[in-house]
Amino acid sequence: MAPMNAPAPTPVTAFKLRPAELRDVQPIVGMIRELAEFEQLTHLLQVTPEKLRPHLFGEKPVAEAMVAEVDTGQGGKPEVAAFALFFTNFSTFLAQPGLYLEDLYVRPAFRRLGIGQALLRRLAALANERGYGRFDWSVLDWNASAIAFYERMGATVMPDWRVCRVAGDALRALAEDPA
Repeated sequence: MAPMNAPAPTPVTAFKLRPAELRDVQPIVGMIRELAEFEQLTHLLQVTPEKLRPHLFGEKPVAEAMVAEVDTGQGGKPEVAAFALFFTNFSTFLAQPGLYLEDLYVRPAFRRLGIGQALLRRLAALANERGYGRFDWSVLDWNASAIAFYERMGATVMPDWRVCRVAGDALRALAEDPA
């Protein structure tokens, strides 16, 4: 509950989805920080605008992002309220590329407005437009509300699959020549 002296939240009158632009890097980084806090993973956070920018907008981008802008009805510029960051993966079984959603985040003040659903639908449409064979993402096993939301959207939570990761010192050790 907001403090009694806090201004009332500005009602959202509309939102639109669009590909992220260079000007969106700072808001995306801010939302990545919020997501890390929610997931209790801030100890892993290393993102900065300077580190993210070349991967989205450099000479050889390796990821893309879609943002949702909201019109708060104040006559000012729209506010970035959500983002989805994704990249192309590949299925050897299908012999087709796929779309992998790394993160989808909607700021708390803008939840339950259909923004998350709209982002998922837009990315599914993008995967279809590009001729991709599937659309994948991961979800934390304790995030029951997200799992339920994704299942309502038609996703199957893959019970037999586990994510494997090698990072940091373990990645360096694995890369070392054993000879």
